[in-house]
Amino acid sequence: MHDICFFYRASLGGPDERHEQKFATLVGDHFGMSPTNILLTLSDEEIQLIAEAVGYRDSSRTFTLRELIHFFLLAAMHQWKSFRHGADVGPLYGLPRFHYSTVSKKAKEVPYDIMKRLLALIISKCNRQTRRSLRFPKPLRVVDSTTVTVGKNRLPWAPYHGERAGVKLHVAYSPESSLPADVVETIGLRHDGPVGEQLTNPQQVLVEDRAYFKIERLDRFVEQHQLFVIRMKDNIELHQKKSLKRLSSTSSSVQADFTCQLGTKQCRSTKRHRVVIFRDANGRDIRVVTNLFHASAETIADMYQQRWTVEVFFRWMKQYLNVPTLFGTTENAVYNQLFAAFIAYVLLRWLYDQTKKQTNVSLSFISFVRRFFSGQLPLDWKSGMAAALFEYAQIYGRRMYNFG
Repeated sequence: MHDICFFYRASLGGPDERHEQKFATLVGDHFGMSPTNILLTLSDEEIQLIAEAVGYRDSSRTFTLRELIHFFLLAAMHQWKSFRHGADVGPLYGLPRFHYSTVSKKAKEVPYDIMKRLLALIISKCNRQTRRSLRFPKPLRVVDSTTVTVGKNRLPWAPYHGERAGVKLHVAYSPESSLPADVVETIGLRHDGPVGEQLTNPQQVLVEDRAYFKIERLDRFVEQHQLFVIRMKDNIELHQKKSLKRLSSTSSSVQADFTCQLGTKQCRSTKRHRVVIFRDANGRDIRVVTNLFHASAETIADMYQQRWTVEVFFRWMKQYLNVPTLFGTTENAVYNQLFAAFIAYVLLRWLYDQTKKQTNVSLSFISFVRRFFSGQLPLDWKSGMAAALFEYAQIYGRRMYNFG
């Protein structure tokens, strides 16, 4: 069960496997660290400051706020089925013994804004170290949402459709770092468009689907210098088209590139916008509107097609981090669990990306996660993980949580 952090092999005089294994054993015996303890990168002081900022005082001695965070991280990573399930197996993963009603009450009591702020803090730390270039003019900010539904009687405060209740998670996702940049929670019936206003960032290029398209919004983005690539609704009228000069290429998927005003006479854009029409892999023509005039039409098409990254992210979260299985029925319980699942993803992704830089052995992200939690990572990856964690400790001027 224990998967130990191993400090850099140079401390034993080079890349000798016998030395690495010996040092790994020594470090493991000394620290006795489980995988989730490696991921608990927040200090008690950071957690306390955030709790105080939202007006929460943790007075419990039997099941603390940190233990609730630990519980929900474990629940996501090991796909527990309920509070009762977690109470049964929790002690095997380093949690204290407790009755399931204790954690249920705690999850209901703790304001979910604490978990949301912890997520923002962890994202800010991990983003400083995890970023790769996609060769676009500016970093992309892909905005989309996903809905988690249950029976309507489970969440009476979050009606959805028919016999279902649900909550929606609106996410700004960074393809460069493979991490969410921001998350906004709403009930399932809330429309995407208005919430998208909370996820803009003038330092990045917004990439959005048709749900976020609104003519007035595009004009406003131009005035606010917010760059965007947004898919147009199919019924939007194009007024006074003017083609842009471009090099012809038989291999290009681009079908047209022009500027125009958008909409009918009754509701028409005040600005001229650039429209790029390209053919996707399924042979469909996709129309996107943008205010990027110094990028090629092919680059604009490539930017929009980065939308698939957030869709893959949502599928991964639901398949591997237990997102569809909601334990509680209150807002705090539901959102505490969901934001903890986001924290688990961010930490796992950061650990994978940072460790991958230190090793020559190739592993996919999901293979890394499975081996990490089964204690079967290759020795080279264990050493690489140690180097990544040591670097983290140096950057933030302290040891990782539970490092002796």
